[in-house]
Parts: sequence; structure tokens; C-alpha cells
Amino acid sequence: MYQQMIFVNLPVNDLDASKKFFTELGYSINAQFTDENAASVVISDTIVAMMLTKPFYSTFTNKEIADATKTNEVAICLSAESREKVDELVEKAVAAGGTASEQVQDHGFMYGRGFDDLDGHHWEVVWMDPSAIEG
Repeated sequence: MYQQMIFVNLPVNDLDASKKFFTELGYSINAQFTDENAASVVISDTIVAMMLTKPFYSTFTNKEIADATKTNEVAICLSAESREKVDELVEKAVAAGGTASEQVQDHGFMYGRGFDDLDGHHWEVVWMDPSAIEG
């Protein structure tokens, strides 16, 4: 069966710093799709975040590039296998230079926290109790 993928393209100020940040979170860089303009961050078999230098990113749009430190252009949400893994990823992000969101969502069956990466892009990490999904 075909597995549809998602490629999230994000403009970044410092490509090397972004590569370092995401590898410190435990993700890998796909060298085949990485050069001086872009880095392919492999999050899973079906999720890839493409970090693009702003000049290169601008070749894909005629719109102004949002300053994610001032404007929220998107919230990228990743699932986690447990509450502990949610906390672990957010703590890794903060240790790597990101900023934790002050908002924690704890609904018992669902737990989530967020962080902003080095360029201000907002990432949410969420765990949901599998029995809540089934029922």
C-alpha cells in the first residue's frame, strides 16, 4: 500500500544551526537531499522537514516570508508514544536552544507540550491514550 508522505518546508536563518538543532533532537539528515541551500530532516518514514535558507525558500513563493518569531504561520504537531516521550522531546529542544511553550495541555487521555525552534517555528508534541482513540 502506498504511504503518503508529508514534506514540511520551513525557511531558516542559519542552515547549519538548524541541522545541529534537529540532530540534537534525535532526527537524522538525509544527505541525498541536503546541500548549501537545504537540509532534509528525517522525522519518520513518512515525515520530512525541509529546512531551506530564506533566499532558496523565496524561490518557491511570491509571498513575503513570515518572521516566525513574530507571527505564527503554522503549528506543526508530532505524535509521541508516551507522556514521557513528549517531555523528553521538548526538553531536548530546549537544551538544543529552542524555547518551550508555557502552555501544557493535560486532558488525562491526551497530553501535549510545545516548543519553538531556532527560527521561531512552533512544534507541538502530543500523546494520546490508545484506548481513547479506539473507543
